[in-house]
Amino acid sequence: MDIDMRVGEALIGEGYEVAHVDLLIGDKRGPVGTAFANALSQLSAGHTPLLAVVRPNLITKPPAVIVPKVTVRDLEQAELIFGPAQAAVAKAIADAVEEGVIPKEAAEDLVVIVSVFIHPKAKNKHKIYYYNYGATKLALRRAMRGFPDVDKVLYEKDRSAHPFVGRKLTKLWDPPYLQIALDLTSLEEVIRVLQQIPESDHIIYEVGTPLAKRYGAEVILKLREVKPNAFFVLDLKTLDTGNLEARMAADATANAVVISGLAPVQTIVKAIKEAEKTGIYSVVDMLNVEEPVKRLEKISEAGVMPNVVELHRAIDVEGIAPPPWTYAKEVKEKFNVLVGVAGGLRPENMGEAIAAGADILVVGRAITRARDIEGAARRFLVAMKPDTDQFRIMTDF
Repeated sequence: MDIDMRVGEALIGEGYEVAHVDLLIGDKRGPVGTAFANALSQLSAGHTPLLAVVRPNLITKPPAVIVPKVTVRDLEQAELIFGPAQAAVAKAIADAVEEGVIPKEAAEDLVVIVSVFIHPKAKNKHKIYYYNYGATKLALRRAMRGFPDVDKVLYEKDRSAHPFVGRKLTKLWDPPYLQIALDLTSLEEVIRVLQQIPESDHIIYEVGTPLAKRYGAEVILKLREVKPNAFFVLDLKTLDTGNLEARMAADATANAVVISGLAPVQTIVKAIKEAEKTGIYSVVDMLNVEEPVKRLEKISEAGVMPNVVELHRAIDVEGIAPPPWTYAKEVKEKFNVLVGVAGGLRPENMGEAIAAGADILVVGRAITRARDIEGAARRFLVAMKPDTDQFRIMTDF
């Protein structure tokens, strides 16, 4: 069996005894074999490698070297590595061969490198043994099966959160979204509003231009104290120095930056490229742009395209100009972008806007100035999808 190198990872358990295993398995004549030999011959203080043994004088087949991830500083920690952790890894490898996870006929040709995490405050030897056994066996199974495949990673990347981070880095992958425009100028009032808005995977927040002008771009950091997982759009309405302002937005932890569609094409191009470089979304706001489609064609000719195009009807022309979503389908048919619409949205016409092709529906004071802020938000949320994980029960794969 040709196994040049396979990679596996698993986390099992809880508390200080939690087990996190990273491992490599591959042919002893390949890169894993070279790394195996280097691990045993090039020792590092506090991270002394050791062979996995089923009992003293009996190594596993395939042979496995255990490398502690955490610096071992005293004999108490060393006993946990050379005791329950070593035994757990060895038993998992032996059982994996017996159960056919690792082909028995390949056991003489393979080697395994297992990186083991033991928290300095871990005490319970039974938990350490059982957690590391389970994690090693699961990591081996995943390595041999090539888990995860690319499709699994792409499916999970916007649905999952790292447990030690406790938040998601959200992308706009599941429209439609309700974008709540925080156009208020008092930080205290904005925080009060945020505290009353229900949690939803389909709400994003716009830091309005007046708020950003008064408190600076880093007002987002204050807002993250209330909504740490939120997708924040920083509405700078950039008209010049596009790359500089996009970088300012990224540095302030914004998820998106708004560029005015009235800006010079070169400014828009620089802002979009800087947003791409820093990993945030670019939004081009077409407020007061007479022919949005022609403007987008000019931007496209320059070799870039924003992530979001906002069709924005000014308050002063409500009742005169057609609804902003009138042109949504045309924009989506010609350009690969999300379409946001702003101006004149009410709970009763949300369905019409979505049917017309709107992906992001921007609502401001209909929510932020409502007497019942939570109730107002929920009336708009009726048109959105359920939360991503609402019907998903899972602890692992």
